[in-house]
Amino acid sequence: MNLGQLGSFLFDQPLLALTIAAILLAVGAGMLGASRPRLGQALRNIGYLGMVAALLLTVAELAGHNSRSEAALWLDRTRPAETVGRETVVAMRADGHFWVEAQLNGQPVEFLIDTGATYTGVSRRVAERVGVQPDADDRGMILETANGSIVARRGTADSLKFGGIEAHALTIAIGPDNEVDTNVIGMNLLSQLAAWRVEGNRLILTPKGR
Repeated sequence: MNLGQLGSFLFDQPLLALTIAAILLAVGAGMLGASRPRLGQALRNIGYLGMVAALLLTVAELAGHNSRSEAALWLDRTRPAETVGRETVVAMRADGHFWVEAQLNGQPVEFLIDTGATYTGVSRRVAERVGVQPDADDRGMILETANGSIVARRGTADSLKFGGIEAHALTIAIGPDNEVDTNVIGMNLLSQLAAWRVEGNRLILTPKGR
Protein backbone atom coordinates (compact mmCIF):
# COMPACT_ATOMS: atom_id res chain seq x y z
CA MET A 1 0.00 0.00 0.00
CA ASN A 2 1.50 3.32 -1.07
CA LEU A 3 0.98 6.67 0.68
CA GLY A 4 -1.88 7.65 -1.61
CA GLN A 5 -3.76 4.43 -0.90
CA LEU A 6 -3.08 4.79 2.82
CA GLY A 7 -4.40 8.35 2.78
CA SER A 8 -7.58 7.26 0.98
CA PHE A 9 -8.07 4.40 3.44
CA LEU A 10 -7.73 6.67 6.46
CA PHE A 11 -10.00 9.26 4.85
CA ASP A 12 -12.73 6.59 4.66
CA GLN A 13 -12.06 5.56 8.28
CA PRO A 14 -12.13 8.84 10.25
CA LEU A 15 -12.29 7.17 13.68
CA LEU A 16 -9.23 5.06 12.90
CA ALA A 17 -7.41 8.12 11.57
CA LEU A 18 -8.27 10.06 14.73
CA THR A 19 -7.04 7.22 16.95
CA ILE A 20 -3.75 6.88 15.07
CA ALA A 21 -3.17 10.64 15.09
CA ALA A 22 -3.87 10.83 18.83
CA ILE A 23 -1.47 7.96 19.60
CA LEU A 24 1.29 9.43 17.43
CA LEU A 25 0.80 12.82 19.06
CA ALA A 26 1.06 11.32 22.55
CA VAL A 27 4.19 9.37 21.61
CA GLY A 28 5.76 12.43 20.02
CA ALA A 29 4.93 14.48 23.10
CA GLY A 30 6.74 11.96 25.27
CA MET A 31 9.85 12.21 23.12
CA LEU A 32 9.68 16.02 23.18
CA GLY A 33 9.07 16.23 26.91
CA ALA A 34 12.74 16.00 27.92
CA SER A 35 13.78 19.10 25.98
CA ARG A 36 10.54 21.14 26.07
CA PRO A 37 8.44 19.85 28.99
CA ARG A 38 5.61 22.40 28.75
CA LEU A 39 5.07 21.85 25.05
CA GLY A 40 5.39 18.10 25.52
CA GLN A 41 2.78 18.10 28.30
CA ALA A 42 0.38 20.20 26.22
CA LEU A 43 0.71 17.91 23.19
CA ARG A 44 0.34 14.84 25.42
CA ASN A 45 -2.93 16.21 26.83
CA ILE A 46 -4.22 16.88 23.32
CA GLY A 47 -3.30 13.34 22.32
CA TYR A 48 -5.14 11.89 25.33
CA LEU A 49 -8.21 13.97 24.54
CA GLY A 50 -8.12 12.70 20.97
CA MET A 51 -8.02 9.09 22.17
CA VAL A 52 -10.93 9.66 24.55
CA ALA A 53 -12.93 11.31 21.76
CA ALA A 54 -12.20 8.40 19.40
CA LEU A 55 -13.32 5.93 22.10
CA LEU A 56 -16.58 7.78 22.76
CA LEU A 57 -17.35 8.10 19.04
CA THR A 58 -16.66 4.39 18.55
CA VAL A 59 -19.05 3.49 21.38
CA ALA A 60 -21.71 5.78 19.89
CA GLU A 61 -21.29 4.23 16.43
CA LEU A 62 -21.56 0.69 17.84
CA ALA A 63 -24.64 1.66 19.83
CA GLY A 64 -26.25 3.12 16.72
CA HIS A 65 -25.84 -0.19 14.91
CA ASN A 66 -27.26 -2.13 17.86
CA SER A 67 -30.90 -1.09 17.76
CA ARG A 68 -31.71 -2.90 21.01
CA SER A 69 -29.11 -1.21 23.19
CA GLU A 70 -30.13 1.45 25.70
CA ALA A 71 -27.56 3.77 24.16
CA ALA A 72 -29.18 3.42 20.73
CA LEU A 73 -32.57 4.31 22.19
CA TRP A 74 -31.04 7.33 23.92
CA LEU A 75 -29.26 8.52 20.77
CA ASP A 76 -32.34 7.99 18.60
CA ARG A 77 -34.86 10.78 18.27
CA THR A 78 -38.21 11.46 16.67
CA ARG A 79 -37.95 13.15 13.29
CA PRO A 80 -40.41 14.93 10.99
CA ALA A 81 -41.98 12.73 8.32
CA GLU A 82 -40.56 12.70 4.81
CA THR A 83 -42.73 13.46 1.79
CA VAL A 84 -42.04 11.43 -1.35
CA GLY A 85 -44.41 12.38 -4.12
CA ARG A 86 -47.91 11.99 -2.67
CA GLU A 87 -46.72 9.57 0.00
CA THR A 88 -45.61 10.40 3.53
CA VAL A 89 -42.86 8.18 4.94
CA VAL A 90 -42.27 7.71 8.66
CA ALA A 91 -39.07 5.93 9.70
CA MET A 92 -39.08 3.28 12.42
CA ARG A 93 -37.20 4.28 15.53
CA ALA A 94 -34.80 2.05 17.47
CA ASP A 95 -37.61 0.85 19.76
CA GLY A 96 -39.38 -0.77 16.79
CA HIS A 97 -42.25 1.76 16.68
CA PHE A 98 -43.18 4.57 14.31
CA TRP A 99 -42.89 8.01 15.87
CA VAL A 100 -43.43 11.32 14.13
CA GLU A 101 -43.09 14.98 14.96
CA ALA A 102 -46.42 16.54 13.96
CA GLN A 103 -48.05 19.95 14.17
CA LEU A 104 -51.16 19.90 16.36
CA ASN A 105 -52.99 23.21 16.02
CA GLY A 106 -49.70 24.58 14.70
CA GLN A 107 -47.67 23.43 17.73
CA PRO A 108 -45.00 20.68 17.60
CA VAL A 109 -46.05 17.45 19.33
CA GLU A 110 -44.34 14.05 19.29
CA PHE A 111 -46.72 11.21 18.43
CA LEU A 112 -46.59 7.42 18.34
CA ILE A 113 -48.55 6.10 15.35
CA ASP A 114 -50.68 3.35 16.90
CA THR A 115 -52.94 1.30 14.63
CA GLY A 116 -54.43 -0.31 17.73
CA ALA A 117 -55.74 3.00 19.07
CA THR A 118 -59.28 4.01 18.12
CA TYR A 119 -58.70 7.71 18.69
CA THR A 120 -55.85 10.13 18.37
CA GLY A 121 -55.00 11.00 21.95
CA VAL A 122 -52.89 13.41 23.99
CA SER A 123 -52.36 14.20 27.64
CA ARG A 124 -54.26 17.02 29.31
CA ARG A 125 -51.03 19.02 29.53
CA VAL A 126 -50.46 18.82 25.77
CA ALA A 127 -54.11 19.60 25.04
CA GLU A 128 -53.90 22.78 27.12
CA ARG A 129 -50.65 23.80 25.41
CA VAL A 130 -52.10 23.51 21.89
CA GLY A 131 -55.52 24.90 22.74
CA VAL A 132 -57.68 21.76 22.54
CA GLN A 133 -60.48 22.01 25.12
CA PRO A 134 -62.81 19.18 26.20
CA ASP A 135 -66.23 19.41 24.54
CA ALA A 136 -68.71 21.07 26.88
CA ASP A 137 -71.33 18.30 26.57
CA ASP A 138 -68.87 15.37 26.76
CA ARG A 139 -69.20 13.08 29.76
CA GLY A 140 -66.01 11.17 29.09
CA MET A 141 -65.25 7.79 27.57
CA ILE A 142 -63.42 4.68 28.68
CA LEU A 143 -60.24 3.89 26.71
CA GLU A 144 -57.99 0.87 26.99
CA THR A 145 -54.29 1.73 27.17
CA ALA A 146 -51.10 -0.17 27.86
CA ASN A 147 -51.50 0.87 31.50
CA GLY A 148 -55.13 -0.22 31.74
CA SER A 149 -58.46 1.58 31.39
CA ILE A 150 -58.63 5.37 31.65
CA VAL A 151 -61.39 7.95 31.44
CA ALA A 152 -60.71 10.43 28.64
CA ARG A 153 -62.56 13.52 27.47
CA ARG A 154 -63.37 14.29 23.86
CA GLY A 155 -62.02 17.44 22.28
CA THR A 156 -61.61 18.73 18.73
CA ALA A 157 -58.34 19.81 17.11
CA ASP A 158 -58.51 22.39 14.36
CA SER A 159 -55.64 20.68 12.53
CA LEU A 160 -53.06 17.93 12.76
CA LYS A 161 -50.33 17.88 10.10
CA PHE A 162 -47.21 15.85 9.36
CA GLY A 163 -45.50 15.29 6.02
CA GLY A 164 -48.24 15.48 3.38
CA ILE A 165 -50.96 14.37 5.81
CA GLU A 166 -53.52 16.86 7.07
CA ALA A 167 -56.60 16.33 9.21
CA HIS A 168 -59.06 19.01 10.28
CA ALA A 169 -61.75 19.05 12.96
CA LEU A 170 -60.20 15.86 14.31
CA THR A 171 -61.61 14.25 17.45
CA ILE A 172 -58.97 14.06 20.18
CA ALA A 173 -59.08 11.95 23.32
CA ILE A 174 -57.69 13.95 26.23
CA GLY A 175 -56.35 11.75 28.98
CA PRO A 176 -55.21 12.49 32.55
CA ASP A 177 -51.57 13.58 32.80
CA ASN A 178 -50.72 10.94 35.39
CA GLU A 179 -52.06 8.15 33.17
CA VAL A 180 -51.03 9.32 29.69
CA ASP A 181 -47.31 9.53 28.95
CA THR A 182 -47.49 8.95 25.17
CA ASN A 183 -49.40 10.95 22.57
CA VAL A 184 -50.81 8.68 19.86
CA ILE A 185 -52.17 9.02 16.35
CA GLY A 186 -55.01 6.53 16.10
CA MET A 187 -57.35 5.02 13.55
CA ASN A 188 -59.73 7.99 13.46
CA LEU A 189 -56.98 9.76 11.49
CA LEU A 190 -55.50 6.76 9.67
CA SER A 191 -58.95 5.72 8.41
CA GLN A 192 -59.17 9.03 6.53
CA LEU A 193 -56.22 8.03 4.32
CA ALA A 194 -56.40 6.31 0.95
CA ALA A 195 -53.94 3.68 2.18
CA TRP A 196 -51.15 2.93 4.62
CA ARG A 197 -48.61 0.12 4.66
CA VAL A 198 -45.37 -0.98 6.28
CA GLU A 199 -42.35 -1.71 4.10
CA GLY A 200 -39.35 -2.86 6.11
CA ASN A 201 -38.60 -0.14 8.61
CA ARG A 202 -40.83 2.47 6.95
CA LEU A 203 -44.50 3.32 7.42
CA ILE A 204 -45.90 4.72 4.17
CA LEU A 205 -49.09 6.80 4.27
CA THR A 206 -51.06 7.87 1.22
CA PRO A 207 -53.65 10.65 1.53
CA LYS A 208 -56.87 10.58 -0.42
CA GLY A 209 -56.75 12.44 -3.72
CA ARG A 210 -58.19 15.90 -3.89
